[in-house]
Order: sequence, then structure tokens, then C-alpha cells
Amino acid sequence: MVRPDMKKWGQVLADLRVLSVEAKDVRSRERFLALYMIADKQTSACAWAREIGRTKETVLKWVHDYNRLGPEGVFYRHTGGRRPFLAQSRSSDS
Repeated sequence: MVRPDMKKWGQVLADLRVLSVEAKDVRSRERFLALYMIADKQTSACAWAREIGRTKETVLKWVHDYNRLGPEGVFYRHTGGRRPFLAQSRSSDS
């Protein structure tokens, strides 16, 4: 069973819990809560994926990203998508 390797990153279970509550972005909080629940052995990655409506591959990716890159590898980063409908005003409009 895949579990977060907290020792590798000098973290304890409480660190994941704090990140699951205090991370800036809701998506990051979701990811750290998943890591916390899995590390605490309250659930498995597959069971937690079903619980939150994600695919098991998604949750397993979060665990693998954490194990490979540490906490920084789990934080959500906007990587693209549509441009905002109301873009910031252009300097030529001044």
C-alpha cells in the first residue's frame, strides 16, 4: 500500500494536518488532507479517492508527487486554462 514518506521530508503527521487546514488554495488543502488521511492509516488512496469523488490515479499521483518532490510538489499551481473574462485594464485605456 502506498503511503506518504514523511520521514524523507522531515515531517510528522501533524505537519500534513496543518497544511490541510492552512494551505492558501482549496485544491492544496484537499491534497494535503488526502495525504494526512492516508498517512494516518485511516484510509487507503483508493478508498479516499472514492470518498471525495476523484480517480484513484489522481490521489495516487498526489502521494507519489509528495514522495518524490516533498510538500512543494503537492501544492496546486494554476497551469493554464481560459483567460479571465474581465482582463485587467490595458494601459492604452488610460
